[in-house]
Amino acid sequence: MGGAGVTETGGGRGCTGDGPDPYAEAAAVARAGLVREITAGGGLTDPRWRGAFEAVPRHLFVPYYYEAGVAGGKGGAGLTTRLWRDDRNPLRRARWLAGAYADAPLATRVRDGELISSSSQPSLMARMLEALRVRDGDRVLEIGAGSGYNAALLAHRLGDGRVTTVDLDPEITEAARRHLAAAGFRPAVVTGDGARGCLARAPYDRIIATCAVPSVPPAWLEQCRPGALMLMPLATGLVLLRVRGARHAEGRFLTTPAYFVPLRGSGTPGPVSAHGLPSWPLLDESFRFLLHVAAGRLEPVEVLALWEHEGRPGRERYGVTVRGERQWAWLDDAEGPYAWPLGAERT
Repeated sequence: MGGAGVTETGGGRGCTGDGPDPYAEAAAVARAGLVREITAGGGLTDPRWRGAFEAVPRHLFVPYYYEAGVAGGKGGAGLTTRLWRDDRNPLRRARWLAGAYADAPLATRVRDGELISSSSQPSLMARMLEALRVRDGDRVLEIGAGSGYNAALLAHRLGDGRVTTVDLDPEITEAARRHLAAAGFRPAVVTGDGARGCLARAPYDRIIATCAVPSVPPAWLEQCRPGALMLMPLATGLVLLRVRGARHAEGRFLTTPAYFVPLRGSGTPGPVSAHGLPSWPLLDESFRFLLHVAAGRLEPVEVLALWEHEGRPGRERYGVTVRGERQWAWLDDAEGPYAWPLGAERT
């Protein structure tokens, strides 16, 4: 994991930049179109979140990003085309702005061929934020600052002083600070190990992670108020946990598939074996999810037998429990016959 040093900014609402935004008018039109698209797909049912997406200018958070080029390699190796706000070519600038308001994830930072930061698909962000069920006055910790866009949406909804975003990489947090300031937001931006949370600004009512974790970091539970909610990507899904105490949380997965960059320092997950499997179940999202959940605990053919025996269960039938030093994923019942330890117990 990363070091213990912390750098923080925060304070009142402000706006910085190099002058008037030349893209403001066109961006407003594109942003309205994006909100209509997300709403038509069943998202943004809460008018307060819809207002946040209508107001926060995503293009200020992605001054450049990478498009997929020639496929090959792993991580960010196929991301060969950079679209840039200040490109001299007006057609490429138009492509950049259109992409900034497409309902698609954007690769924003690649290092040594590895994708290390991105701006998530807006419709997925909307589903996650609505699932978090924030209330006026809640204090929220975001793990994974990314471009700063998600923190801006939270700050629009709750106010700057109630939002903290953490990332291990100082280049990422510095860029997020600049983007947030340009958009007129100043939540606390902390450089530190996301797995350790941010004790200095605890306790929190909500924690949302925008990076995948192999298990629930204990510090997150310890920094939450009883009754808090934590939403995090795990095993290609999104699990929403209710915190019962500093050492106890439980909840279920959402129906939504989710593929995120791993939490920095948690290690890159190895490939999930499909040895001995026919090709047809690998085309089913619900089977691939169980294959990830039970990886290292069941052989792939055993996973297939269980999946078929239990009626090809969807993500909503699975959950996670944290109790003291133990944490495990389960199907249907936390105390039932189908359970798989998370974290160190899996190895």
